[in-house]
Amino acid sequence: MANKMWKIAAEVKGILFDDFKEKNLVAIGWDRFGDLREYKGRDSLVKAVKEKYPEYKKQRAVIVGGMLYRFADEIKDGDRMITYDPTRRVYLVGTVKGSYEYDPSCTFDVDLDDRWYHLRKVDWEGEVSRDDLSTSTKNTLGAIMTLFQVSKEAANEIEMALKGKPLPDVVERKDEQDSEEEDLLRDIQARSVEFIKDKVSQLDWSQMQELVAGLLRAMGYKTRVSPAGPDRGKDVVASPDGFGFESPRIVVEVKHRTGSQMGASDIRSFIGGRHQDDKGLYVSTGGFSKEAYYEAERSNIPLTLMNIDELVKAVIEYYEKMDIETQRLIPLKKLYWPA
Repeated sequence: MANKMWKIAAEVKGILFDDFKEKNLVAIGWDRFGDLREYKGRDSLVKAVKEKYPEYKKQRAVIVGGMLYRFADEIKDGDRMITYDPTRRVYLVGTVKGSYEYDPSCTFDVDLDDRWYHLRKVDWEGEVSRDDLSTSTKNTLGAIMTLFQVSKEAANEIEMALKGKPLPDVVERKDEQDSEEEDLLRDIQARSVEFIKDKVSQLDWSQMQELVAGLLRAMGYKTRVSPAGPDRGKDVVASPDGFGFESPRIVVEVKHRTGSQMGASDIRSFIGGRHQDDKGLYVSTGGFSKEAYYEAERSNIPLTLMNIDELVKAVIEYYEKMDIETQRLIPLKKLYWPA
């Protein structure tokens, strides 16, 4: 069986890269553990993580337990190992020598939150520039996990680059590289939208009402939010003056029932309580039936139906114009991407 290749992070921003290189080793933290050989199997380590790090959520405990198991048991003598220096943009490549070691006397030249006593000896052989690798390999090596197995294709590329051999996949036309980057960006964007929808779905009804009102304020309107209780079919009223005297007067109904569509009768009920000069906005996180859309089209007032996809799209578009209180409902971070 061919030896595997593993990538291990040299702490945040690669601050342990030089230590790893000079000491001919790699290491991980989690110093609340003693010798990992005292734990038998992955499940035993996952259970121990939950006990020793009670602040971890269940999924994180499973990930950390699995990673500790890989470091102590799955990595074998003779496997290949790489670590990354983001400041120089190079990968250090070497071969694992021997089995897992636990060394409480091990120290490093930088300050760390915990002590890194779990070690694997490595004979380092050389460095590979990130610029010498194909876009697809760069993408696979960009994972944020502390430790993971490198794909066979990426490992082969790294070995060829280490030997100074030309890489067929790297001699790419610019348009091919751009296409891969665009595909990755679309994937990230699609995932981010789904994650934001997850957060929106977790809001309670009053928070959803405030989110919609905050969105309308970001669009330039002033809003009045109905208090809890019977609202006679209006949760938010938006207008230029905030009182509904100036046109347009937008009356908003918010239904936060994930998985439950609004039907034609709901739309008719909403329309029936509107004035002739009103504009209607009906927000439903559960979506709308075909009949509901038909009712909206034949409405005697301008009426827009907004499902969760359209709500999230609007939130993303106007997020930076939202007030702090609204942004706190759905905290988002900006991601910059090469144009």
